[in-house]
Amino acid sequence: MGFRLKTSKKTKKIFEELGKSTNLKPFALSKLSIALSLTDENPIDNYTSDTNGLELNRQTITAQYDTIYKALMQEHANKHLTDDEYFPTHTKLHIDRGAEMLKNKYVYSTNLENFITQILKGDLGV
Repeated sequence: MGFRLKTSKKTKKIFEELGKSTNLKPFALSKLSIALSLTDENPIDNYTSDTNGLELNRQTITAQYDTIYKALMQEHANKHLTDDEYFPTHTKLHIDRGAEMLKNKYVYSTNLENFITQILKGDLGV
C-alpha cells in the first residue's frame, strides 16, 4: 500500500499557476481535481500521465475521508479496487485529469470570485 504519489509535470505546473492566483495549496487543489475528475464518465484507465511532478502524501489528500474517496473511485471504475490500485494509481490519475479540468474551469471563469462561487455552489461541470 502506497502513502505517496507523484503528479504529472503538467499537474505540478497547473497547481503552481492556480496556487499563485487563488492562494489554494496543492492538497486543496488535489481534492478539487479529484471531484472534477469523478464527474467525467470516461474511464480513468484510459488517461495516462507521467510522474515528474509534485510529491503528495496520502494523508494530506484524503485524510479522514480515505474510505469515502476509495468508495467514490470504485463507483466510478465500476469495480473493486485493491489498495494499490486505489492509491496511488487511481488517485494520481484522477488528480492529473482533474487538474486539467480545474484549469479549464478557472480559465473560462471571468474572474476569481466567479471561479470560487462556482466551486462553492457545486457547479463543477466543465
